[in-house]
Parts: sequence; C-alpha cells; structure tokens
Amino acid sequence: MYRVPYSQTQLEFDLPPGMRGTVVVSRPAPPLPDVEQAIAEALAHPVASPPLREMAKPGDRVCIVFTDITRASPDHLLVPAILRELEQAGVRDEDITLLCGIGMHRPSTSEEKRAKLGQAVVERYRVIDNEPQNPQALVDLGEVHGIPLSVHRAACEADLLIATGLVEPHQYAGYSGGCKTVAVGAAGEALIAYSHGPRFVDDPNTRLGRTEGNPFYEAITEAALRAGLRFILNVVLDEEHRIVQVRAGEPVQTHRELVAFARAIYEVPIPHRYDVVIGGVGYPKDVNLYQASRAASYLFFAPIPVVKPGGFLIIPARCQDGAGDGVGEQRFFAAMRDAQNVQAILEHARRYGYPPGQQRAFVMAKVLEEARVVIVGSECPDVVAACKMIPAATMEEALEIAARALGRELEVLIVPHALLTLPVVEARHASSSPEARQEN
Repeated sequence: MYRVPYSQTQLEFDLPPGMRGTVVVSRPAPPLPDVEQAIAEALAHPVASPPLREMAKPGDRVCIVFTDITRASPDHLLVPAILRELEQAGVRDEDITLLCGIGMHRPSTSEEKRAKLGQAVVERYRVIDNEPQNPQALVDLGEVHGIPLSVHRAACEADLLIATGLVEPHQYAGYSGGCKTVAVGAAGEALIAYSHGPRFVDDPNTRLGRTEGNPFYEAITEAALRAGLRFILNVVLDEEHRIVQVRAGEPVQTHRELVAFARAIYEVPIPHRYDVVIGGVGYPKDVNLYQASRAASYLFFAPIPVVKPGGFLIIPARCQDGAGDGVGEQRFFAAMRDAQNVQAILEHARRYGYPPGQQRAFVMAKVLEEARVVIVGSECPDVVAACKMIPAATMEEALEIAARALGRELEVLIVPHALLTLPVVEARHASSSPEARQEN
C-alpha cells in the first residue's frame, strides 16, 4: 500500500500486477525541539548582520514582507518573533507595515491573514497585500540589467525592509526564500513579467535546485537588494511541515547557508528515469491547478527529467478552486484552454512573450510536449481537460490509463512530497541510496 498527500488527508493505493514501485523521500532531518527558542536564537545571532534590535531605532518605518497562503512558511511564528525584536528596539506599532507578498496571486482574505499571522498580530498592526497592477502602490526603481524594477511602495519607502521565507526547491530560482519574497511577492507586474518571461524560463540554467549561474536567481537577488532588503528570517521544513532549520540575517549569505542545508536533505539520487512518476502535493498547493501542476513541472525540470519521454506524471490534487482565482492563475488557464495544442503555446510565448502567470502555461506546455500529465481526484475535471491534462477520478483509473498506453510491465516512481524532494538521476547510486527503496 502506498500513500501520498491529497488535500489535508492521504490517498492510499496499490500498484496493479506487473508494475514495480520505487518510493523516494527526502533524507530525514530532526525537527527543532524548541522552535520558538531556535527562532529567537537565530534573531539574536544573525548571519553577517547585526541583530534587528540594533538595526532598528525609534521613528523608523519598517516593512515586513511575508508569504501568502500558497506557501507553507510558518509566518505565524516568524513574524511575531520579528515584531518582538522591533518592539525591543523601540519601533512603534504604527510605523510597522506587514505586506503579504501575493505576487500576481489573488488578494488574501481576512481569514488567510489571520491564519498566516495570528489574530493578535492582525488586530494590532497594519496588514496589506501587494498590488502588482496598481501604479499608485508601486515605486519605479529603474532597471537592473534591462529588467524593469518596481516594488510596492510600503517596501521601498521603509527605513528597514525585512522578509520571511521558506527555502525549498523552486522551479525558477533553484531554491525559494531569500530575496524572492520581496522581488516576486512584493513586486510590480512588470518585474514579475520580465523575470518569469521566456528569456529566463527557457534558459538551461534556470532549473530546479540550481542557484549558481541561474539568471533568474541572480535577477531577483539584485532586484530585492536594490529595493532595500536588509534582513531575512527563513526556515527549512521537513515533509510534515516541521521546522528543521532556521537562519536570520543578511539576505544573500543567510539564504546561501540555508540552501546548503536544504540540498543535503531534499536532493536524493535515483538510478534512472521511470515510465510513470506519481507526485504528491497536498495542502495548500493543491487547492488549484495552477499551484498543483508544479508537482509535474518540478519532477520534469529536475536536473534530469525523472520521467521517460512519452511517460506519465500522475498528480493527485483536489483543485477545489479550479485553475485559481488570481490574475496570474486565470491567465494560465486561458492560455492552456485557448491554444490549439501545446506547440502553439510554446511558439506564441517565444515569439510574443506573455504576462505574469502565463509562464505556468509555458512551463506546462514544455512538460506536456514530452510527457502526459494525469490529475487525480480533481473537483474540476473539465478545467483539467481544458488545460490539456488528463482527469482521473481515482489512482486506479490513472494507472489503467498509463497501462493502456505503455503496457503492463512498468516501473513507477512514487514521490510522496514532490515539492520537497528533488530526485537526481545518478546511475552510480543505483544500489547505494537508502532513500530509494524497491517495493512490489
């Protein structure tokens, strides 16, 4: 019996006769025994930076950019810890703005703000959303290497700009967190459009797990530093969303240390590519197809795609919000739905570019050009089909679809946490990896 996340529960299934399963998981890392103490220690002894209580002073305007509901970053722990440091420094409540880095996603609801920050914080402080399409809410900071840079006014005009974040494998940046919370989450549409455009997404160095030489990573780092980002508090989580590492301090060096730690647990060798790959997502990423489809693209855009050409990527995802309600999500849906085929999506994007959000259509078209994607258990099968993916009610149905197309003797890779495990095809590890175990 195999298990993968599905919404806030688990989906159990067996493989049919003839299919051989391999489960791959991240390396175990012990969760921090006292999370609040660990966060306090990180803030007291930051990386390459003085502590916040020494950086801030009475009268300073402070902006804290935190992640939105689509990210599992434990901001309900991180933001209050930062606020305590600022209070120690004498910063007044009315001089602090908490900016939800929604990027091009829909605005956050009052309930989501409370879930991310806690009721007490929401009642005490000014909490706002990024407004990427509102010129009055943005500050034009010129260009960085030809990239138009605009960031929310609350961030740019702060005397002290701070960001939270979660360091995990990321489709474009290599690893998330660090400068990305500001440079994407709090950015204007022009910056998001350019950094997510074909120039970067098509670059072979814009890959999962790669930061060195990655043009996307370099661009967002420069953008955030130009905007004034001076301090971050970031974490690494395990597959159960428990904090296993935390660091605070200067953005670039702090992120670099956390990436080194994250690589040691998330990147796992596998012996070869597979006929079928099953990738788990779970809440909150599987609330809509825009986010859930990341599991398929993460597995495809690993350093070497883990699925064979013509193979199947099977993703269980509830998708109760359809394609997603934000501007970016709707652009993704329209581009997938309206194109005649995936080649048309690629050709149009490379010729004319695309607005933010539509890059997910470009990425998924690149996946679908070489593999088939099945979404299991979606509450919007019509949306799945319109996006040129295959809806299946159950895992059994999905596996039968693969068997009819490829035959019954198939090798199946099961990645229960596809967004937190980066399988790396390395033949020399075929018999030595304790994380990859054969099951029949």
